Amino acid sequence: METLNYEVLAKSGYQGYILKDAPEKVLQFGEGNFLRAFVDYWFDVSNEKAGWNGKCCLVQPIAPGLAKLMNAQQGLYTLYLRGRQDGEKVDRKRVISSVSRCLNPYEKADYDAMMEVAVSDALEYIVSNTTEAGIVYDPACRQEDCPPSSFPAKLTQVLYARWKAGKPGVVVLSCELIDNNGKELLKCVNRYIDQWGLETDFRAWVNGDCTFCSTLVDRIVPGRIRDPEEVARLEAENGYHDELIDVGEIFGVWNIEGPDWLADKLPFKAAGLNCPVVPDVTPYKKRKVRILNGAHTGFVLGAYLAGFDIVRDCMHDDTIRGFMNKMLLEEVVPILPLDQEDCRRFAAAVEDRFNNPFVNHELMSISLNSTSKWRARNMPSFLEYVEKNGSLPACLTMSFAAYLAFYSCDIQALTDKGLVCRRPAGNEYTISDDRWVLEFYNAHKGDDIPALVHAVMTNEQMWGQDLTRVEGFEAATVRNLETIRTQGAKAAFASCL
Repeated sequence: METLNYEVLAKSGYQGYILKDAPEKVLQFGEGNFLRAFVDYWFDVSNEKAGWNGKCCLVQPIAPGLAKLMNAQQGLYTLYLRGRQDGEKVDRKRVISSVSRCLNPYEKADYDAMMEVAVSDALEYIVSNTTEAGIVYDPACRQEDCPPSSFPAKLTQVLYARWKAGKPGVVVLSCELIDNNGKELLKCVNRYIDQWGLETDFRAWVNGDCTFCSTLVDRIVPGRIRDPEEVARLEAENGYHDELIDVGEIFGVWNIEGPDWLADKLPFKAAGLNCPVVPDVTPYKKRKVRILNGAHTGFVLGAYLAGFDIVRDCMHDDTIRGFMNKMLLEEVVPILPLDQEDCRRFAAAVEDRFNNPFVNHELMSISLNSTSKWRARNMPSFLEYVEKNGSLPACLTMSFAAYLAFYSCDIQALTDKGLVCRRPAGNEYTISDDRWVLEFYNAHKGDDIPALVHAVMTNEQMWGQDLTRVEGFEAATVRNLETIRTQGAKAAFASCL
């Protein structure tokens, strides 16, 4: 079967939107599954729906990468967006044609090509997702390196070449999963300007004419399809071979922190995409952490003890799903400092996202490091609810007891791999967390329920405070843990409804 390119695609009879030739308006550092299912999809839809007429020139951040595969397919690849939307199963195929080519700057010709894009009249945006480790300042990087190893040093070279050519500033959209990603990237660039002794006028151009945006991305991207039989079936349907098939969930939102004018400059609003430009992404990160991530940590540990293994199956159970939705809609959403209707829509979408028929998301994989997760994702909602209402939130309070139950359920041994416990159903499971956390629970495995609850809640290393000071919390946790151990986690969840 022939490999996907424009000629092969035309012969396959594909009827979807395709744009073959357009100016390169985006220089994108990163060519992995996430950016291709997220950013490049956004720009592709903008070409179709808003007449943006632009291409993305991709750059490998590190030497091993996809440049040869991307270029062999002339930048084309097949994207499947899969999941549930408004309760309906969705499996949507789209051939993405927003990518022009992919450069490997560790080869001199491609490095030179990257610098040509840097000084082009068409360039408007620089996008990056170089992983959490990508936005780092490495003093070993020199101005004359071709290329320097760090992404911020490469970016400094690109911007310096553009400034020297007398071209206007660009918008930089950072997608790395760190706080204030755009601000941190700009800090690194300024440090290279200092280290390399570059002109003060260039510094003024970078900090004044260029717009560095912190952004918050939200789309689950499983990436490649692993099942060879499914790949063969899809390729038979498509009529071509595609080395770069990508898969993402249907849901997607891109919050971009920037000035008001950026909303109209970006093509996304005109394309009808979920990409709001906001003055500060911090509240939206709080929304994601408290609702999406907090939902996971809030119900999965109890659900696992109740006999469930996969997130999707939990959404098919009235008790588990009801517990999660009550926790979100009655205890988490009302205390968030954001538009309540928007938060309720976001929370409603969580059920569809967790009920994705194409993703087998294991509860045990979510359970990793649940101590720090409960502290970061659930404890702030719990404490703010108590402060606002003067009472304990039933579901969040129960979720803490479920955390305790999960970490203390018939402890068998502490091994190099983690704390081995036994589930009520009889099978063993291994908890992964910081070593000191596991050693703590192993040391307290002989405690009765009141003693264990008191020891955990007064452990300020775990929680940053003494949780017994929250009125009624210790007594409620003792009762809840007794219910979980005697009647089961599902009955305990049901008692909250």
